[in-house]
Amino acid sequence: MTGQKVRWGILATGGMAARFAADLVDLPDAEVVAVASRTEASAKAFAERFGIARAYGGWEPLARDEDVDVVYVATPHSAHRAAAGLCLEAGRNVLCEKPFTLNVREAEELVALARENGGFLMEAMWMYCNPMVRRLKTLVDDGAIGEIRSVQADFGLAGPFPPAHRLRDPAQGGGALLDLGVYPVSFAQLLLGEPSDVVARAVLSEEGVDLQTGALLSYGSGALASVHCSITGGTPNSASITGSEGRIDVPYGFFFPDHFVLHRDGRDPQEFRADPADGPRDSLAHEAREVMRALRAGETESPLVPLEGTLAVMRTLDAIRKRVGVRYPGETTGEAGGTGEAGEPVVVPT
Repeated sequence: MTGQKVRWGILATGGMAARFAADLVDLPDAEVVAVASRTEASAKAFAERFGIARAYGGWEPLARDEDVDVVYVATPHSAHRAAAGLCLEAGRNVLCEKPFTLNVREAEELVALARENGGFLMEAMWMYCNPMVRRLKTLVDDGAIGEIRSVQADFGLAGPFPPAHRLRDPAQGGGALLDLGVYPVSFAQLLLGEPSDVVARAVLSEEGVDLQTGALLSYGSGALASVHCSITGGTPNSASITGSEGRIDVPYGFFFPDHFVLHRDGRDPQEFRADPADGPRDSLAHEAREVMRALRAGETESPLVPLEGTLAVMRTLDAIRKRVGVRYPGETTGEAGGTGEAGEPVVVPT
């Protein structure tokens, strides 16, 4: 694939698909050649909007399209297992939106499919590919703040979201945790890895999804990570990493920062700012470039977003849901849901 354009297919036509398509258009080594939706009308409208040659009224024709090098799956996460699995079984490489799946069982199935078929698979955790987040991780790994003692991160939206909204719908994997909480959890695990213990509490809606969730992740090193998410209140959407020799504060939008500040005892604060050449802070181009780099290198997964890391995040999300009592249709008690040691969840009428 060296020296030629990477040909993309886009599966779904919602907001995330549109954002991704718009960013791909600006990459000279990328070409969107096909789009698929459940309805032909939606696919055609999307194709006309972005100048895409082929529009499919169904997922399977896109999965079988041998002119497509990689498919970006942008369906609601309740459909990720089915959509990404169809593409992997047909021999397509896949970039799948986050959260990767509803639960770790589904995630493990996708990873197994990719490995059996020799295909490339990556979660679209764009935060991990962001140049400023990568710079922050390098600083921490290089000992800029010593040993990590704690990580704090939150992501909350004010709403309100009506009961019919997908964020309130259990059948669509609704709730704050999978849509928003995946960011604080992924941020913590980028720096600390998978926790050894999870404690969590949540406020649930009458439909049974979490309106807000807080979790404390514990590590054998003695480090703690405090993560919070909400669809009932706009939080600072910030993060902080405290170490034995300093602290890094990441202000609003920690998952796509334009700057962060390094604090060390006895020194003036040091601000790190994004390079304007990297483009808009909310660009999805960084993850697209990483996918294309990996494909050209013949890699089946990205070192920036490794599959084992994705599985570890899914295990933590499952553990949190088990603690707070959120289970989605079709899941067994062994997968997620039920009530763990945190006690009975709070249910509020909405």
